[in-house]
Amino acid sequence: MATTDPVYNTTTTTTQDAKSRKWFVVPSAHLDKIRFFIKVLEVLLSLVAFTLEELVTSCTSCTALYFFEFVSCTAFLFTFLLLTLLATTLHQRVGISCWPQLDCGYTALIMAFFLISSITFAAQNGETNKEKAAVAFGFLASGAFLVDVAVFVQTKGFPCWTRNALPTDVPTSPVPESVKLNVNGAD
Repeated sequence: MATTDPVYNTTTTTTQDAKSRKWFVVPSAHLDKIRFFIKVLEVLLSLVAFTLEELVTSCTSCTALYFFEFVSCTAFLFTFLLLTLLATTLHQRVGISCWPQLDCGYTALIMAFFLISSITFAAQNGETNKEKAAVAFGFLASGAFLVDVAVFVQTKGFPCWTRNALPTDVPTSPVPESVKLNVNGAD
């Protein structure tokens, strides 16, 4: 029952309800369009690296292969989860308030592990085409994670350094009372 009276139009229209039902929120406060596409690229490169590694039938040094498998699978699954949470309204229901710290820290950690596992797998593989391709996609995924961290730091700074900044006008020690309370109501 919407009326033409402008006083009641803002409360009776459903445009605000339609905005609140929107589940895909890119760009948002936690994820802009550039980083969204970088994260999609990270997911795809991690998936390709994991898939190529799974196609390897025999290994000369299985430890390096298994480490690369673990890192590429972890990177794919958790980056996909992080992308899903940050690109939708689900991040509001999880109960985490430090999304910038989590995003930057996770991305930097996965980048380091992906780079280490790619170097290890490149040094200790059987030189088959599947292994070389998996290593190549491992390095590409590492580069995508590095670009993501660089774009994050360039646009938002280091989240760990800005979190606990105290205002300069807040005293660090309590101010003593100027008037003492009377013990029994006497002077």
